[in-house]
Amino acid sequence: MASNRKRQDSNKLASCKTFCARLAKTARHWRFLIPPIHTFAQTTYQNIMHRILFAALLSCVSTIQVAASDFPAPNDTQPLTIPFPTAKESLALMKLPPGFKATVFAAEPDVNNPIACAWDAKGRLWVAENFTYGDNNERYNLKLRDRILIFEDTDNDGVHDKRTVFTDQLQMLTSIERGLGGVWGMAPPHLLFIPDANGDDVPDGPPQVVLEGFSTEAASRHTFANGLKWGPDGWLYGRCGISSTSFIGVPGSKQEERLATAGGMWRYHPTRKVFDIVCAGTTNPWGHDWNEHGELFFINTVIGHLWHGIHGAHLKRMHGQDLNPRVYQQMEQIADHYHWDTGGSWTDSREGAKGSKGADALGGGHAHVGMMIYQGTNWPEYYRGKVFTLNMHGRRVNVEKLERNGSGYVGKHEPDILKSDDPWFRGVEITYGPDGGVYILDWSDIGECHENDGVHRNSGRIYKITYGDAVKPKEADLTKVSDEELVKLQLSDNEWLVRNARLELRERANRDKALTSLAPSLYTQFHAAPNIAKKLNNWWALRILADFTKSDHESPLIHDNLANIYRDSIRLNDPILKSWAIRSVSPAGPADKLNYSESGNLLVEIAKGEVTSTERLVLASSLKTLHPDQKVKLGAVLLARADDSNDPNLPLMYWYGIMDLPPGELVKLFADCQIPLVRKFIARRCAEDIESDPTALNGLLALGKHQADVLLGMGEALDGWAKAKKPEAWDAFAAKIEDDAAAKEALQGLSLLFGDGRAIDDIKKIALDDKADFAQRNNALQSLITAKAEGLRQICEKLLKTRGLNMTALRGLALFDDPAIGKQLALSYRNFYPNEQPVLIETLTSRKGFAKALLDQMAANKVPKTALTVIHARQIRSFKDEALDKQLAEVWGEIRESSADKQKLIADLKAKLTPEVLAKGDPHAGRVLFNMACAACHKLYGEGHLIGPDLTGSGRKDINYLIENIVDPSALLAADYRMTIVTMKDGRVLSGNVAAKSDRTLTLKMVGLEQVLELEQIANTQQLPVSLMPEGLMQAFNEEQVRDLMAYLMTDTQVELK
Repeated sequence: MASNRKRQDSNKLASCKTFCARLAKTARHWRFLIPPIHTFAQTTYQNIMHRILFAALLSCVSTIQVAASDFPAPNDTQPLTIPFPTAKESLALMKLPPGFKATVFAAEPDVNNPIACAWDAKGRLWVAENFTYGDNNERYNLKLRDRILIFEDTDNDGVHDKRTVFTDQLQMLTSIERGLGGVWGMAPPHLLFIPDANGDDVPDGPPQVVLEGFSTEAASRHTFANGLKWGPDGWLYGRCGISSTSFIGVPGSKQEERLATAGGMWRYHPTRKVFDIVCAGTTNPWGHDWNEHGELFFINTVIGHLWHGIHGAHLKRMHGQDLNPRVYQQMEQIADHYHWDTGGSWTDSREGAKGSKGADALGGGHAHVGMMIYQGTNWPEYYRGKVFTLNMHGRRVNVEKLERNGSGYVGKHEPDILKSDDPWFRGVEITYGPDGGVYILDWSDIGECHENDGVHRNSGRIYKITYGDAVKPKEADLTKVSDEELVKLQLSDNEWLVRNARLELRERANRDKALTSLAPSLYTQFHAAPNIAKKLNNWWALRILADFTKSDHESPLIHDNLANIYRDSIRLNDPILKSWAIRSVSPAGPADKLNYSESGNLLVEIAKGEVTSTERLVLASSLKTLHPDQKVKLGAVLLARADDSNDPNLPLMYWYGIMDLPPGELVKLFADCQIPLVRKFIARRCAEDIESDPTALNGLLALGKHQADVLLGMGEALDGWAKAKKPEAWDAFAAKIEDDAAAKEALQGLSLLFGDGRAIDDIKKIALDDKADFAQRNNALQSLITAKAEGLRQICEKLLKTRGLNMTALRGLALFDDPAIGKQLALSYRNFYPNEQPVLIETLTSRKGFAKALLDQMAANKVPKTALTVIHARQIRSFKDEALDKQLAEVWGEIRESSADKQKLIADLKAKLTPEVLAKGDPHAGRVLFNMACAACHKLYGEGHLIGPDLTGSGRKDINYLIENIVDPSALLAADYRMTIVTMKDGRVLSGNVAAKSDRTLTLKMVGLEQVLELEQIANTQQLPVSLMPEGLMQAFNEEQVRDLMAYLMTDTQVELK
């Protein structure tokens, strides 16, 4: 340890010349290294950077001191309730099988709060430190910053001897990956790329926002996007938790162009600029890897730990509904066991290391973080191909054996390989290095996984686990290996060399090096390879060359050899190779020489031949990528196989592939479908449109086939309904029902529904049945609300904390004028998703008693004051309650209506916002402000919402027009945009713009909500001569922000969001 400290000290006293060069380079790019969401603090930061650079030029010693002081000192909020062991003491508490040994590769102060890591082609370990993650109250401490470090172990003794800071200017950093001339960083809401083309370990310039939209609003702050890793297919993969919905796209993309994700796996292709959802669901995935055949697996928590990342799969969610309402059933984990006693509470398993609830014997607990499939060459062969994941509460490494199971896999429990008796051990990532040794990142803290009791930021360890002495391969620095040798490494048993040699070839192609001459060698090795895994390595290497070779070096040679590999894979008739051949011709795959029609026709022809369940699973994944007519053709072939009915994956994957087809197209597939589950779902989908368009349902009933499946599907669709109109074809269908007990029972229930209606008590049971389908429970709850059934309040109160039903329960509770309900709703604020919270606020400001409860919670800092807009404040003031107005002023603030104040503000702004000032404005920063303050009600360039006027065609080039309308939005107001106050007979008061009115209903547009109200339930309406647009917007911004917002509003075209 002493020699290690000496090496560290030597490293820290680098030459003044090198240090100052780094500092100057960093200073040139100061404003780009802070994530774009923090642009408002840049002026202060610029001054700091100028001072630091000046100090650097004065003396070497002062430079080092200033640099150290510039990085905010991380504070510890975790109380030291138990002793904190040294790294050496912690190492002694680690238990390993015979023959294994561990070293402390790095520890505090050289590494703290390590959250993720990545390898580069030189065999160096890049580590992300996250200091900004906070406890429940703090969430993220944005006074701190996160770092990316580089560790080297030149003598391979298991202890680092060189440490380099790549950047310390990031925040909310959850993951990193190296590649394509820089570093990729996941820093929600952005996926960033930090260029370093010359590889000098100093950023070349500003981070580039590659993707935007990863939500940071969830109350569960730990379920953010994370987990960057390159896949064998050349895509960059990542993960995301389910606590909020993210709408992801490239910068500047419109809402309709973005893809929504609420948990699961995603990927991004760096040359095609394409974002893709791999699979949806689970809880909070925080680890993934690929097996030797390129199959993706990932780790999760609570509801199951091991999952197969099947493209297009919809996986079980811990709470809430899938984003697609047609997902009637979700897939389960592939492990045949849990690491905790599922008969008890999952929270009890947090004491897994202490043996609570049997968790210790079962595997340690519910929380899993980090994952690898070991394919290195140091550990015994027994461990190769097995899954290793860190069990947080069990303080150990769980082991899973993957075995084939039908079209997919099953995970079998194996003995744990490592266990730590250090109560501070919190493993978060596990990976193997060039010599096959395994590295474990230890967050090093106490408390449960959410860190609700505080964060100990000044601790962290990295351990290296080897079997005996690991031998460093001669090719460990792949940057010094020839192109030809990199190709030969695709046949290596050392998967670290295989993957990183492939990525190094990509780097060279990306740097404009001509590598097309390597294609024949890769094709030759494909045939000479001794097993399927090594054949695939060569295929993937050739595919990556095709994707990343610059256009001026393109040659038919690469594509010709790829076509040969595809043809040979079909001919060799191996299910794994054929599966990758199918992937390569799918429209979502890399076969850029085929159009959609050719891809679809080719897939249909493959499906008609002899294909195994392994291949059919990939065909099922391709269904969602096809045009509707080809989807029907391929679906018909796949659904004709009765032997797939009991497969663990295929029935659901077939349904996911066709579920968005129009009901009429689904009926075409029904008659010859041999999968009962899919037949039932088709019937369910058709029955959902029984009131709006029963054509498809009548067509299905007229077929008279598979009657039990039809009845079951219809029953699920209409479960919870009190009454429904009978389809025209019902009587003829019902008269021919076969003598089947299940069919007879379903028939009886539907006949009742189509006749006198279903009993209210039966509907209540469905609404409260936590094992019932969410859609059915929601239907039942809506029926109870419509009927204003007895006991409705108690039912809604019980469901208020149930994600997926709480919004409907909220509607029901809004009917009751009881301050106790208002208090209950206000206390439930954090139980709602961020996109749902504005609707809750609307409800809480709809009644006087509710509003008081809301203000009480705001005063207690349980509901953020920013949740209440001026619109809501006006609504509260409309109650004309003196005590409530006083409470509003104390908790939230005053609403000033002085005309003289407005005129003065208008005059001041006109004087300040001269053409010279506006020319210095940053429209990119202005777009961020627009999205925060304006887009909830206005559209600009096709983005935003239309509660107020669309600003795209307005007189935005006139600064006077903008100032006058923003400061005093009610001065010149069209009748369509006047605020309307609606008082309901049940006592609620709502405010918004009237969007439509019929003989029976009035449609009111509110911020975040559009509500259709029955006229007979309205006591009175009052249109006010004021705008729904809040006043005081300009006072909320500083002068620089006002300037930037105006600069954006006056642009001629959309600007990028930076």
